[in-house]
Order: sequence, then C-alpha cells, then structure tokens
Amino acid sequence: MNAKTPPTIDEASLRNFEELARTRRSTRHFLQDPIPDGVLERLLECARWAPSGYNLQPLHVITVEDKALKERLAYACLDQAQVREAPVVTIFCGDLKVHRNNFEEMLAMEKEGGSVTEEYEAKLKKFVPLAFEKGPVGMNWLWKFALPPFMRFFTRIPDLPAVHSKRWLSKQVSLAAMNFMLAAHSAGLATVPMEGFDERRVRGVVKLPSSIFPVMIIPVGFDRDGGNHRKTRFDLTRIVHRNSW
Repeated sequence: MNAKTPPTIDEASLRNFEELARTRRSTRHFLQDPIPDGVLERLLECARWAPSGYNLQPLHVITVEDKALKERLAYACLDQAQVREAPVVTIFCGDLKVHRNNFEEMLAMEKEGGSVTEEYEAKLKKFVPLAFEKGPVGMNWLWKFALPPFMRFFTRIPDLPAVHSKRWLSKQVSLAAMNFMLAAHSAGLATVPMEGFDERRVRGVVKLPSSIFPVMIIPVGFDRDGGNHRKTRFDLTRIVHRNSW
C-alpha cells in the first residue's frame, strides 16, 4: 500500500498574499480618473464570495458615481475629501431581515448544489428562526435578551442575532468589505474604509430602506499619491496569545 502523500503549503501563493496584505494601505486622496469598465464588478464579485453566518448572505452594496450625489454623501460623511474625489464610493450594508428574505432561498440553492446535508439542513431550520426571529411587536426579542445571561449558568448559549442584530451584521459585512479592499489593491486601486458618517443622512442620500443597515463606506479609485503611505503595526507577539491570554 502506498503511503499517503502529506499535504503541503503552497508557498508561492502564500508569499503573494502576504505581500498583498502587508502593502495594502488606506488613502484619503484619489485621482478622479474612472475605474476601467468591468473592474468594479470584478471587485464586487470578490466581495460576494466572502463567508457569512449560516450562509445567509446579508450583504448589499450601493455604488455611487454621480457627482451631485457624491457631494451630498460627502456632507453626510463629515466633509471627508475622499468621498468627493474618488470616482466610485461604495456603501456596504447588511439586511436586518436577512433570515426572512434569504433563508429559504439559500437552503434551496444549497440543496440544489449538493452543499448541505439533510442533518445540517435540519439544524439550520431549528436554529436560524430561534436566533433571528423577534416575534410580534418584538416580544421574542425581550425574552431572548433577558434569559441568556441566566441560562449560561446551566448551558451554552451563543449571542443571538435577534438581540445583537447590528453587531452580527457588522461582522458579516466587514468580511465582504475586506475581500473587496484586498481585491482592489491587487488591481492597483486604492480604498479607505470609513465609519465616520451620519447614518440618517446617508440613508436619505441613497434612499436606504429601514431594514438595510449601512456598515461601512469605501471610496475606491486610483491613489493620487501613488501609494506612498507609511503605516506601522504592533508586533505579532503583542497580539497573539497561545492557548490562553
């Protein structure tokens, strides 16, 4: 019997990605040159393939290219120059009603693609409604907020998206946003993730439904300064804790 070949690391691919991750920097000044046709869609395609909890895929992205609209958006973003300068501004959002809007359709796609077992499907059907549903006039939210702290003395209870919906969405959408920014960097484009904005005004500018939560705004385009940005990071030994704190 032949010995099983041990798995190996693809060193070349890893080195390429290490370089990509190390050299990506945020920029706050952009050239107004347009992004070549088709490139933005490819970056968004990379964002689409990011993972999400239970594969619910809550991501929605608004792309803003209209100059007058960007001017209004810049005001909502505290007059930050990058919103006016970048040829495209993307608004990464999450769907607060994703379990209702996507769950059954996602399960059907997964079953058709052969990527979910009957056992896992049954678990999802049991857990997702429990985790996400708030019930009539939010009554389910109340007990899901009040009971887990006490129940944790006796059993294991995860945080429930019904209680922490915006926090849950922020995690899912940020995964997609990072894919988008790394893809942009690999294409020679610059980005900057922004949290400094007035949510109510952003909603008004791009007419977001009340169930859509804006998580991050990311201008994208060519870096006016040619990528000459210096940033520092703490050493790995400061942030990695082996086995315990």
